[in-house]
Order: sequence, then structure tokens, then C-alpha cells
Amino acid sequence: MPSFEWNKIIASVLTAMIVAMASGILAGQLVRSKPLEKPIFLPAGAEQAAATPAAEAAAGPAPIEPLLAKADPKKGEQLTKVCTQCHTFNKGGTNKIGPNLWGVTEENMAAVPNYQFSAAMEAHKNEKWDAEKLNQWLWRPQSLIKGTKMTFAGLSKAEDRADIIAYLDTLK
Repeated sequence: MPSFEWNKIIASVLTAMIVAMASGILAGQLVRSKPLEKPIFLPAGAEQAAATPAAEAAAGPAPIEPLLAKADPKKGEQLTKVCTQCHTFNKGGTNKIGPNLWGVTEENMAAVPNYQFSAAMEAHKNEKWDAEKLNQWLWRPQSLIKGTKMTFAGLSKAEDRADIIAYLDTLK
């Protein structure tokens, strides 16, 4: 087959791909999906589960004090393994992307030496960390301090948050 024929075939394929891409972009601009206000169909027993996240988001995290009595610091230590990408937990440890968390339950917010906190966190530097603040922070950091530079999405399970707080409380 002569090269002219190959050129026509390749041009046809490229033209078809460009037309498909352009029509996809145009369709995306013309038709915008709108989220439903409430689910149309819920399987039996799912009504409570579907309503819970919205109610929880509005109310905030569950109180942590009752769970702290039976919290397991060892489990909390295991749960913080993912936190070691950004934080250290040893006495005199270095700051990473996030500050060292040794003794965090005894100090003021934004009080770790040699760490540059966000302006949003600096605004709270005269406040002390307590169990309820740590609970809300671990639930959703942005809900406690809007504009914090911590990008952690949060922990939904109150038991996990209690275990982590119990572990942090041992670091003194």
C-alpha cells in the first residue's frame, strides 16, 4: 500500500479521535449533572445509615470523654503509624511536614519550637489542647481551625480517635 493511503488512514483515525474528544467536551458543557437532594431509592435498613453522615457533619464529632475511659493507647500507637509520614512522636524529635507531637496534650496550640504554623493555627496559640479539641481535630482538622495547612481528612470512628488521644496522653 502506498504511503499516501497510510496517510489517509492515519488522518481519518486522528480526525475521529479529535471529533470524539470535542464532542465529549461540548456535551460536558451542555449537560451538567445536579446532585439529588435526597436518595430516590434506599434499600431496606439503609435509611438510618444514609441520614447519619449529614447529621454528624452538622453536629460535629461525638463527645470523647466517655470513650477515653476504655481507650487503648497501644491501639492508638498502631493507628498513628500512618501519621509518621508527617509527624514524629519521640521526645526531642525533629519536625517534619508537621510538628513533633511529643507532649502535645500538655502544651498550647501552635507551641512546638522551630515549627512554622499556619496563620489560622497561630490565631489559637493561647489555647491549650484538651481531649475535646483533639477529638474535633482528629475528626476533621478544618472543622476546628479553618485554613490550617494540615490536609488530613480525619477519622470517622470515635473509638479510633479516643485510642489516639489516649496514646498522645502517654507521651509526656
